[in-house]
Amino acid sequence: MSKVVGIDLGTTNSLVAYVKDGAPVVIRDESGDALVPSVVSIGRDNTVYVGREAQRRLLTEPSRTVYSVKRFMGRGIEDVGDEARLLPFDVGGEEGGVVRIGVAGREFTPPEISAFVLRELKRRAEDHFREDGEFDFEVDRAVIAVPAYFNDAQRTATRDAGRLAGLEVLRIINEPTAASLAYGLDRKNRGTVAVYDLGGGTFDISILRVEDGVFQVLATNGDTHLGGDDIDAMLTTFVLADIGHSAAEGETVQTVRKAVIQAKIDLSETDETEIRIEPGRAVPRGYRKRITRADLEHMIRELVERTVGPCRQALADAGLGPQDIDEVVLVGGSTRIPLVRRAVEELFGRPAHAGLNPDEVVALGAAVQADILLSGRREMLLLDVTPLSLGIETLGGVTSKIILRNSTIPASGREMFTTGADNQTAVDVHVLQGERELASDCRSLARFTLRGIPPMPAGLPRIEVRFQIDANGILSVSARELRTAIEQTIEVKPSYGLTDQEVERMLIESFEHAEADFEARLLIEARNEAETVIHATEKSMRRPDFETLANEELEPGERRRIDDALAAARTAIGGTDREQIQQATAALNEATRHLAEVSMNRSVREALAGRNVKDL
Repeated sequence: MSKVVGIDLGTTNSLVAYVKDGAPVVIRDESGDALVPSVVSIGRDNTVYVGREAQRRLLTEPSRTVYSVKRFMGRGIEDVGDEARLLPFDVGGEEGGVVRIGVAGREFTPPEISAFVLRELKRRAEDHFREDGEFDFEVDRAVIAVPAYFNDAQRTATRDAGRLAGLEVLRIINEPTAASLAYGLDRKNRGTVAVYDLGGGTFDISILRVEDGVFQVLATNGDTHLGGDDIDAMLTTFVLADIGHSAAEGETVQTVRKAVIQAKIDLSETDETEIRIEPGRAVPRGYRKRITRADLEHMIRELVERTVGPCRQALADAGLGPQDIDEVVLVGGSTRIPLVRRAVEELFGRPAHAGLNPDEVVALGAAVQADILLSGRREMLLLDVTPLSLGIETLGGVTSKIILRNSTIPASGREMFTTGADNQTAVDVHVLQGERELASDCRSLARFTLRGIPPMPAGLPRIEVRFQIDANGILSVSARELRTAIEQTIEVKPSYGLTDQEVERMLIESFEHAEADFEARLLIEARNEAETVIHATEKSMRRPDFETLANEELEPGERRRIDDALAAARTAIGGTDREQIQQATAALNEATRHLAEVSMNRSVREALAGRNVKDL
């Protein structure tokens, strides 16, 4: 039996959700955590770690660990040079080709790294269904949400990642559209909605109209270079300068980055916090600095203000003003920052929806769309738009636009062209995306050659070029010479996409490494269990009355056995011997069994002290 899920493949964290009893539900791990950090680490034995374990390895093996890969999806090396400056891994590739990420002596493409994250989400979902029911469900289909401003190459790269992970991608859905579905705004009779989505790596603003079951995106705008990662990089650079370290030192950068991210999170709840780094190899003297919310807002105000321009442009493209918006929805973890919320409220003149967790809302909406596609239970029409104009390069390097931006998709357009030389039998077609008039100022999506044109004088052939965008925002192009009826249909391969041969090779490698990946998963689960027991033990030993309890309740030598077992467990989780970790966890469980009993008894006695049985 198989299941279909909704996935938010995020820059910082990723999630998977499905519809249960008519309502979308995010799938959580055994500790209740819904987020899978979008981090992948390659061990010295080529074991692949994903999620929390990979995130921990950022501090110990930064050069072997990749994060924020979503920013590189469907993009070329010339686009990402500045972003690679603070990253601990190598980012390279040939000009005009797909980005290559160098880790542990191996090269990976962004879709390959994303596929590791998608496989982890797939595994989490399958484990959940196995534990939740009597059948084993294979998760083989998914709806994946992407930023509304993702171009054709980025959407194709996302599809490639799904295919590598063993998923049939039923639909690529825009994140703002998914968020609106999660809020149930599609069930309103009518209304106009602004979705403000500031995530880890991208910013989107979409204006949507809901009317009698028709869910139409009126306009979209955004910035695929703007998100919470930029705030983290700004704070990291500030602290590195303060302590006098070079950004090239990977372990130091990651240690500082972890501290500033925690401070950023704290300042969404409190007015003041401390950036704290304990003395260690990365920062020998340690670091402490008080920072206020006002300090943070002063530093990031320019970044937040960069989101206002796209919002105003989207409103203008939709022919609306702020007063015409009925609902404002916040999406993305960065919208928790109070300055961001104030900026949104000032722009639209109304408080925003914040009823759902902004980290989870996109995955929930993707699950709703997956359920609609699977069951057809709801009569609803999604009318999305293409974020940028599409066209081709013509004589003189000019852009001829065939499908204009904010055209409702699915969309199509056609244009007539001819040859520029006598007896020309082939025409080079350069597919572009962007709003500029010159081809050199637009983004190159693909190049191909239409062959087989009969030799004729220049200007005589009539070549019709037709663009078609499907419901996922993926572009295909067909060309036909009308005088002779010679026709070719071309599946456009984005310049920054993977070839079929590359995808096939990656799939074969995933099968070859399946056993090692399974062993890595078992090791991670053993470490997680050990850390849970260690945390519970340390929490008990931090009780104010622990010393009294130990002296009065524990047997002679028992305290020493607990300390030894705790130290052994801490040592074990730093290694890669799964059996040793499990043995150390079992030994710590056994050593603390009596402590747990006496702690519980004492807590019960304290709770019942001075109370009458009848009161209970």
